[in-house]
Amino acid sequence: MIKTVAIELRGKELNLETGKMARQADGSVVARYGDTVLLATAVSSKTPREGIDFFPLTIDYLEKTYAAGKIPGGFFKREGRPTEKEVLTSRLIDRPHRPLFPKGYSCETQGIVNVLSYGDENIADVLGITTMSAALHISDIPFDGPVAAVRIGRIDGAFVINPDLREVEQCDLNLVVAGTEVAVAMVEGSAQEMSEADLLEAIDLAHAEIKKLCGVQNEFREKVGKPKRSFTVPAKDEDLKNKVKELSLEKITEAIVIPDKLRRQTALDDILKEIVKQLNKEDNDIAKDIAAAFNDIEKNLVRDMILTRNVRADGRTPEQIRPISAEVGLLPRTHGSALFVRGETQCLAVVTLGTTDDEQRIDSLEGETSKSFMLHYNFPPFSVGEVKPLRSPGRREIGHGILAERSIRAIMPSKTDFPYTVRIVSDTLESNGSSSMASVCGGTLALMDAGVPIKSPVAGIAMGLIKEGDRVVVLTDILGLEDHLGDMDFKVTGTENGIAAFQMDTKIGGISRAIMEKALEQARQGRLFILNKIKETMAEPRKELASHAPRIYTMQIKQDKIREVIGTGGKVIRGIIEKTGVKINIDDSGLISIAASDGEAAQKAIDIINGIIAEAEIGKIYLGKVKKVMDFGAFVEILPGTEGLCHISQLSDKRVANVTDEVNEGDEILVKVLEIDKMGKIRLSRKEAMKEQENKDK
Repeated sequence: MIKTVAIELRGKELNLETGKMARQADGSVVARYGDTVLLATAVSSKTPREGIDFFPLTIDYLEKTYAAGKIPGGFFKREGRPTEKEVLTSRLIDRPHRPLFPKGYSCETQGIVNVLSYGDENIADVLGITTMSAALHISDIPFDGPVAAVRIGRIDGAFVINPDLREVEQCDLNLVVAGTEVAVAMVEGSAQEMSEADLLEAIDLAHAEIKKLCGVQNEFREKVGKPKRSFTVPAKDEDLKNKVKELSLEKITEAIVIPDKLRRQTALDDILKEIVKQLNKEDNDIAKDIAAAFNDIEKNLVRDMILTRNVRADGRTPEQIRPISAEVGLLPRTHGSALFVRGETQCLAVVTLGTTDDEQRIDSLEGETSKSFMLHYNFPPFSVGEVKPLRSPGRREIGHGILAERSIRAIMPSKTDFPYTVRIVSDTLESNGSSSMASVCGGTLALMDAGVPIKSPVAGIAMGLIKEGDRVVVLTDILGLEDHLGDMDFKVTGTENGIAAFQMDTKIGGISRAIMEKALEQARQGRLFILNKIKETMAEPRKELASHAPRIYTMQIKQDKIREVIGTGGKVIRGIIEKTGVKINIDDSGLISIAASDGEAAQKAIDIINGIIAEAEIGKIYLGKVKKVMDFGAFVEILPGTEGLCHISQLSDKRVANVTDEVNEGDEILVKVLEIDKMGKIRLSRKEAMKEQENKDK
């Protein structure tokens, strides 16, 4: 039986429906908002997966080109590997849902969001969160929802809920907020140097809308919800836990304060091995249970040390930032390079400058677009002392890379001011907390080393949280251990003037406004501290590009001259490229970019183009070529593609009987422009040009 609920969202109806599509899934919901239609399905196996200590949840967001009335481009006409947008949106949907499943739940669970129709509402990604939640909420899967999400933009100082494709281009804020009825669970987005107060105001506005969307999901569950399947958190062996605690408590207490990450982990591993050797039995392998109890003790000790003593594993206070060092210009053949080190996190950032030909072309449901700035983040296994096979970038690497890219995009110069394609590659060489934020800092320094005229340096910092009841400590510049054992990962980037990008996830279902406000202020102080360190290394961009970087020169021509520069079938522009060896690109506005390895070749191309686009000037003398001889005069080409008539009476200062007595086709003669009429016809005089030339010679 088909059941629906509806709610008005920014003047349009959002409709949630079940009972028509995908009825064999545990939960299935079709959401429609304007021309955007999504299908979300949720399925969870009935039996737990044995031998794991994590929740096996997979969320996938899928875009089929049919949703926008298109067929995939290229040779392959079937959708293949996920696009970057699909990967990022899958992460976006996963993150607010994951903390809302019961601890210890280990049944394979899969959520899939299919975009069936894509409209201009620009809502498919955030609507995917709400629709996925609705599918889980009405299913029998244990899920402590609902959760919902909205996008907030800002146009001319006014906040806009769920800006559409046209509006989002005008926004100086692109913020996605997800949460439950009682708390904000996830924040992600970018801004143009926004203040912390404005960001909090936007989050408050978003949460007010989220509460309404959660309310309609509760109404939906009352109508069609299935009884939740019974689930009991697996009981822990308290006797075993006490034995492990008795044998390890003192040793773990000593080990967790070792500042060095690898030494600390080695010490903890050795303690665990010794306890397993003492407590494990040949006829009953309980090594995993021992490890689980050991990890619980370690977690509780680390958290308690922070809450009661304000001391962290490496000895820092909650607000303290690890030692920072940086170096630029390390690599001789690259266009810009920097090594940024914060504690035991180390990032090598390298900048490469290219031309328009190097832009990334993107074919998506929104249409064809291009990117002239890219940041690619890599996390090789050696950075954490591990051995793993190298694969294509995973969801985590793509997500971290786009966060750093958003952060730096806010300070990039305009295409008019700097007509280059810019790529940053950030290789994590060591990691112990927030390598994505190190990528932002390293990327900023590498850009300045490359001579890219950025608006101002940008830095990033990762904030953490330890919360037990009313006891709350916000941590600045978190370690990997604090990320793993803590309750929040809140990354904030920005300049001295404001916030550029942000990403927050929680493991406790959400945080209060007061905690968020404290975290943002602490992040601001930390960001300013790091920016000072960056400026100590390099205060401003280099004045000159690297010697190996291409040189790009720009010139603006009138739009009606574009055809002349390109020529029939591209003949003219190809000729310029062959003569000079440069690369030339012309956009629809008439902006020409000329890329060359040396200035002489570029100037030669510029001179040729100037000659093509030059226009006749009244009173100016030109050396022209006779193109056609008529009884009444001669047609003379004074500029490429520009001809004028030199009447027989203007060929000489004496009477001329026949034009051919003075000039013939192919002759080069000096002529002066006497007049250009309204129709653009040009009247020339050889007689006047000769007189003027004689006067100059005298």
